[in-house]
Amino acid sequence: MKNLFKVILTMLLAVGILNAEPLSQMGEKNGYDVKLTSEKSLIVGNNDIYVQLSKDGNEVRDAKVKIKVFMPEMPGMPYMEYKAKAKLVDGSYKMMVNFAMGGTWQYHLKFKSKDGKIHTVRGSVNI
Repeated sequence: MKNLFKVILTMLLAVGILNAEPLSQMGEKNGYDVKLTSEKSLIVGNNDIYVQLSKDGNEVRDAKVKIKVFMPEMPGMPYMEYKAKAKLVDGSYKMMVNFAMGGTWQYHLKFKSKDGKIHTVRGSVNI
């Protein structure tokens, strides 16, 4: 009976992992279109996250982009945070983000535009 339980649990976990979707969130901030994506579903550990910025239909390639992901303190668990700066790669800003554990992570995505203004997009992701 234990072996059957293990087989069923393994199958359910595999189906859940195989059906997980990559990150894809879109929004607008101060006239900029912001798209946050990943090639694979997010996991505990290191993840490549991409940001695409555009304004008036034109790609923005001269911004400075960074992200802070964090999980608030909870009973029995300390505050957790990870920060990353993005590099422009093939028209997208790429950064590696480490999620220390599963759960809901808040993020503050900041980008500094050519005019020197800092724009902040807030959101969350589930791991």
